[in-house]
Amino acid sequence: MNPVIPRHSALVRVTHWITVLAFFALLISGGEIVISHPRFYWGEVGNVMTRPWFTLPIPSSRSTVPTGYGFVMPDQNGWSRYLHFQAAWALVLTGLIYAIASLRSGHFWKHLFPAPAQRSWHAFWKVIANYLHRAPPDEADARSYNAVQRIAYLSVIFVLFPLVIWTGLALSPAFDSAFPMAVNSLGGRQSARTLHFFVSGFLVLFLMVHVTMVYLGGFKSRMRAMITGRAAPSRERL
Repeated sequence: MNPVIPRHSALVRVTHWITVLAFFALLISGGEIVISHPRFYWGEVGNVMTRPWFTLPIPSSRSTVPTGYGFVMPDQNGWSRYLHFQAAWALVLTGLIYAIASLRSGHFWKHLFPAPAQRSWHAFWKVIANYLHRAPPDEADARSYNAVQRIAYLSVIFVLFPLVIWTGLALSPAFDSAFPMAVNSLGGRQSARTLHFFVSGFLVLFLMVHVTMVYLGGFKSRMRAMITGRAAPSRERL
């Protein structure tokens, strides 16, 4: 019988599941907001009289937005903006708690920054090969994050999340008035909206890859670790 070993702290588990709920709320509400105007621009100004940088091939929930479709979607713009705002602040506050506590405890240095043995392309591709061959995780992998996980998590925590927060705040007129340079450096409010859309897309891509890796690495053991904080080196093959 494999020994049960510690994997995730209570802080990591609680902030992880709050982030999951907030992210899905942002994804659903953000999709509804995009449907109200599925056209994207570059610069400060963008409206139906402005030539878009690109247009999503979907119908709109507003009849005044030209999409080429002969019908409009139900308008859910009211509740979706309210939910998007609330979920965004929940995500920001959760992220701040996680970052401050992780800096104090050394979680970033101990568990996320690649260990010396993981700082090579060989270690990176070895993990990929193990996933592709559906090899069961060894004890070291069960105790900590592998090279691919560490790089992915660091990219999300220190690149994608700050960018999605920055570009999201840039869409607020109040933030624009208080910090005009933060918005102008992005190219304007419409540029910020376009960048916000693409960064959100990268986060969705990360989510898909993350779930796939959890599945290939042993779904039951990974989920058990994120719920209870403990896991055993799994020998299950899917």
